[in-house]
Order: sequence, then structure tokens, then C-alpha cells
Amino acid sequence: MSTGPDVKATVGDISSDGNLNVAQEECSRKGFCSVRHGLALILQLCNFSIYTQQMNLSIAIPAMVNNTAPPSQPNASTERPSTDSQGYWNETLKEFKAMAPAYDWSPEIQGIILSSLNYGSFLAPIPSGYVAGIFGAKYVDCSPGWSLPIRAMIKSLPLWAILVSYFCEYWLFYTIMAYTPTYISSVLQANLRDSGILSALPFVVGCICIILGGLLADFLLSRKILRLITIRKLFTAIGVLFPSVILVSLPWVRSSHSMTMTFLVLSSAISSFCESGALVNFLDIAPRYTGFLKGLLQVFAHIAGAISPTAAGFFISQDSEFGWRNVFLLSAAVNISGLVFYLIFGRADVQDWAKEQTFTHL
Repeated sequence: MSTGPDVKATVGDISSDGNLNVAQEECSRKGFCSVRHGLALILQLCNFSIYTQQMNLSIAIPAMVNNTAPPSQPNASTERPSTDSQGYWNETLKEFKAMAPAYDWSPEIQGIILSSLNYGSFLAPIPSGYVAGIFGAKYVDCSPGWSLPIRAMIKSLPLWAILVSYFCEYWLFYTIMAYTPTYISSVLQANLRDSGILSALPFVVGCICIILGGLLADFLLSRKILRLITIRKLFTAIGVLFPSVILVSLPWVRSSHSMTMTFLVLSSAISSFCESGALVNFLDIAPRYTGFLKGLLQVFAHIAGAISPTAAGFFISQDSEFGWRNVFLLSAAVNISGLVFYLIFGRADVQDWAKEQTFTHL
């Protein structure tokens, strides 16, 4: 509750016209306890919950897959002679270990299961983004006569450049997120606990680098060191080329655990530069339709997430040794293809179909 002096101080800050809402808005914009920061925190917690659910299955699958011989029958240990005490004890340990269920899933089946997390994810973003664009995010990002120029969007190469870039970059992202625990567990022979900790390390570093990359992009733009389109394309190129080279090199350093983890962390850290590149470029070309476009872009991202783990599982099932190499080569090829398309057709100016229509009355 507010005390008397607090109320007086607040009232004193309000202008003579008695507009309390303006004063409240001014107060809400100050400090780290503002509405914007609170909303950002809530959205971050939502993202944390979503990606935690997706990552849980990736970490659990190495423990769920049956890599040992079928357990013996529960009554088999009781039939052993009493003189073979050591064998009896070994059988007892096996019975306790057999309490955890194990599944005979091939790598191909594992890929389909990991892809299934994204099967239903691309149904909601487009209608929710459309509704948010009409009514505003407060009532679900509103102007009368708001409509979507669908035909102009379909013909817009800058928009397609962002869509293709989203698909290609999230292809690599979902491959890494789905298979990092499996790679660490199978190739590095890490136990389940260490696999979970090591799998989280690249993403923790990536989250920090996303913030640093955004600050760097804002610095270059505010000081007019680089143009906006140059920043978008430069950051995208850095976030695609270097991680692709690093991931392709992973199979050749798998004998060294430290080098493998260093490569994974570097790949995640540098790929975060794309967040300040092509992944936010839709805000530049069509600020009026950000709600709808964000939903559309999420659809392309989830489509990539529904395909890439299945493709990775297919390659791994064909050859356990060279399968990982093929997975990384395919991811790098897809990622670089999207980069080339974006560098050619990407733009950072507001498109004609996204501008407000003005009418002149004579």
C-alpha cells in the first residue's frame, strides 16, 4: 500500500490537467521494474518452458533406448545354487537395473519421435499472429481497415529471403537441439547426468551471446558505422558460415572431449548472431504486419524442426560412423544455401505493400 507522503509525491508529479494515465505511463517506463521489462521476463519464462519441454525428450532418449541385452526373468535368480553367491549378486543387480523401461528404437525411429514435437506447432502461429495484428496483443501488436496484402507478400522476394533463411537456420538449430544429448552420450560416451549438463552448456552460452550480438548491432547502427542492411547481412553471414565450418569439423575431433565441447559451444555462440540478422529482418521490411509475419516465420521454423531430426535419424541409421558426418554436412549445406538466397534478395527498407495507404481528397 502507498503511504501518505508517497501519494503526495505522486500527485505532485501529475500535471494540472489531472491526466493520471499519463503519469502512470511515465512511471511505468522508469527503471528495471517497468512494464516492458516485466513483459520481457514473462515471455522469457514462456520460452524457457517451451524449450525445456522440447529438450527433455532429447536428453531422455539416450536413457530410454535399449542398448543392453534383455533382462532375465525375475524368478531366474532364485533357481541359482547357493554356492554361486557372486553370480547371484550380479543377477540381483541386473533385476534392479531392469526396473527402468527400455525401448528398442532404431535411430530412424528416434528421429521421427524427435520431429513429432513440431508436428502440431505450425498450426497455431498464423491465426494467432493474424488476430494479434487486428486487435492488438493487449486483447489476444490496431488501425481501421487493416488487411493483409497476400498477393503482394507472395511476390515479395525480400520476404521470401527471410522465410527461406528462417527455414534453413532453424534446420540447423533443431538438429543441434535434438541430437546434442545423443551425440554426447554415444560419441563421447558420457553418462546421463554429464550428458544433460554438457548439452545445456552450448545453449547457455548462446543465450548470453544473443544479448551481446544485439547490443553490438545497435551500437553499429546508432553510431552510423554500418547501414542497417549491411548489419543484417553481415551478422547473418557470420552466424551461418562459421558454425557450419565448425560443425562439419566435429567428426574429426571426436577423440578429444574438450575439443568437441569447445566446438559445440563456439557453434552455438556464433550462430546467435543470426538473431540480430535475418531473424529480425521482418521488423524492418513490414512493421505493420509483424504479428502475422512472425506467425508465418514460426511456421517455417517448425516445418524445419519437423523434418531435420527425421533426416538426421535416417543418416545415423544407415551408418553409425559416417552418419554423424553426413548429418553435419547436410545441415551446413542447407544453412549456407539459405544464406546465399538471403544475401541476394534480402532488404532492410519498408516494402511498398507494407506502407500505410494515404488518400488525398480534392
